[in-house]
Amino acid sequence: MTGSTRTCRGHRPRELRRRVMLPARMRAAAGWSDALILNLSSRGMMINATACALQSNKIEIWHQEHLIVATVVWRKGTRAGLRAENQIPVDGIMALSKCPSLQLTAPHRPQIERRKRPRSHDDSRIRARAFEFISVAVIVVVLAIAAFAMVEQTFAKPLASVQAALG
Repeated sequence: MTGSTRTCRGHRPRELRRRVMLPARMRAAAGWSDALILNLSSRGMMINATACALQSNKIEIWHQEHLIVATVVWRKGTRAGLRAENQIPVDGIMALSKCPSLQLTAPHRPQIERRKRPRSHDDSRIRARAFEFISVAVIVVVLAIAAFAMVEQTFAKPLASVQAALG
């Protein structure tokens, strides 16, 4: 037996993969497209991309500042397994992906009440009802004025001709 660790069937044990969801850009024979890295190890990865982009054998994956050149080992639908030509800097990719400046969600901050008197649920409900009532009243007044103008314009010409006939 050689110096590498082998299982009972003569194969090396599969390296543990880190489950991730990292957006990436992919360049294949079909051109550039978006991809999503689903798992990652030092020797390869699984990605999700459009099926037509996965028809190539050689693929370049760009994630932030990392370029990974890989060969497609297997395909199934929109997923593919890639074997990298060089060792993948998993820790560097994971560290960049966890950087606070790249996070999409805001960090949890305790709620500090800055008002002199905190609002209660009832106050908010009453204000919302008042706003709704005023909004409906304004809409009704505008529609009433528009209807009055239309009716006045409709009767203005016939009344003018009747008035001219009467003297």
